[in-house]
Amino acid sequence: MNHYQLNHLKELEAEAIYVLREVAAQFERPVLLFSGGKDSIVLVHLSRKAFHPARIPFPLLHIDTGHNFQETLDFRDQLVARLNARLIVGSVQESIDTGRVTEEQGINASRNVLQTVTLLDTIEKYKFDAAIGGARRDEEKARAKERFFSHRDQFGQWDPKNQRPELWYLFNGKKRMGEHFRVFPISNWTEMDVWQYILAENIDLPSIYFTHEREVFYRDGVWLATAPFMQMKPNEQPEQRRIRCRTVGDISCTGLTLSTADTVEDIIQEIAATRVTERGGRYDDKRSEAAMEDRKKEGYF
Repeated sequence: MNHYQLNHLKELEAEAIYVLREVAAQFERPVLLFSGGKDSIVLVHLSRKAFHPARIPFPLLHIDTGHNFQETLDFRDQLVARLNARLIVGSVQESIDTGRVTEEQGINASRNVLQTVTLLDTIEKYKFDAAIGGARRDEEKARAKERFFSHRDQFGQWDPKNQRPELWYLFNGKKRMGEHFRVFPISNWTEMDVWQYILAENIDLPSIYFTHEREVFYRDGVWLATAPFMQMKPNEQPEQRRIRCRTVGDISCTGLTLSTADTVEDIIQEIAATRVTERGGRYDDKRSEAAMEDRKKEGYF
């Protein structure tokens, strides 16, 4: 990694740390949305730097669909124990059991969309006024519309046309009772920036990000992992493949990448050569052209 790249990463790090400290200064009950994915892991790392030598001053919130990769859950628990952090888990299964949401049925059923209600219910339960997330503007066109401080109304909904201006890194966190903000400290980072930062800082990740063998099947241009709750069509057959996760979410919608990359350096080379976007393998984004924006307006991550 050359001098220019290191300086670039230091600038991004300083920007993110500034945003995190603004959250701590402006809000009374912030929380960090933690999925167990690389972006939220980087956010935890940045939070440790921002408030060192003190503990991270806000809890971690994981919305558990019940259909997560076990590797992600194991890593989450190990990280929380190592940092002595507070973990709050919102359960989609509990939302289903209490009638707050209705589980989808059929071949393409997913719990990914159901997370929205669970997230908003958990934010309301604990009265969080700012939810810090790892979304980046390069991921998807709806996320490109987000500000660092992204306002949500009293129903937890997002209006991309009604956001506060952010001039000279001045952030307006004022809100009415019942409203909250989503905050995105790594908005200006790219996927490559994240991986180069992980390399430079030697950040641990779940094993699922590196090449391993897994039983998968192919559907509509996407490799998906088999699981007891995953239904296959008659023409779909499970097979063993060497794959890795490029982005991690619910098993039902996380597309897997055929890969031989088993180190961070290999992953960086793989990303530099690919012509497929990071979310190009996300099955949930294929539901409609505006799938992500529709979900975000309802309160999704």
